[in-house]
Amino acid sequence: MLTTVTTSKIIRVLVVDDHPFLREGVRAVIATQADLCVVAEACNGTGAVEQYRAHLPDVVLMDLQMPGMSGLEAIVAIRSEWPDARIVVLTTYSGDAQALRALRAGASGYILKSSLRKELLDTIRSVSAGGKHLDTAVATDIAMHVIEDALTDREISVLELAAAGNSNRAIGNRLNLAEETVKGHMKAIFIKLSAADRTHAVAIAARRGIIDL
Repeated sequence: MLTTVTTSKIIRVLVVDDHPFLREGVRAVIATQADLCVVAEACNGTGAVEQYRAHLPDVVLMDLQMPGMSGLEAIVAIRSEWPDARIVVLTTYSGDAQALRALRAGASGYILKSSLRKELLDTIRSVSAGGKHLDTAVATDIAMHVIEDALTDREISVLELAAAGNSNRAIGNRLNLAEETVKGHMKAIFIKLSAADRTHAVAIAARRGIIDL
């Protein structure tokens, strides 16, 4: 999944994460490498776009879950203005649905924060050279679910409201649907997620990154 590329060029990196300790740790690791340099940091998506515009880094390390503009929104914004931008997602979430959204938005890499110590440096070099990297555990999860029917936008909306504790009737009122229609959506959700009940469906969807809790 990972190709290491040796190069004499200084690779300029933008680090985006709302946790200062994580940014500090990444900067410290990169500082030990002669061919890598952190040129800027940001704590949210808006800052990521601003810092990208100011520094035009070779690689962006992007968290997804941040206040304000999310990492996913920032990826879309950056890639819309700079289509060749090379972005590596750094996240604690291994969900296949979230990973697919990031990759479809234009991310070139996806690393779990638990794997940073062993994968970060080679991934930066590989992505800078035009390669791609997907965490092995995430790739396996994607492969397991690739042939499944994905939840529709309506089904996701229903499940998000169910996760918030709403009854079928309340969900119907919120979405302007008949209660029986909501029940039909819930049955379809159970089948697609292989879930036994609402609680199970919510847990599966949250783990896979289909919904946020």
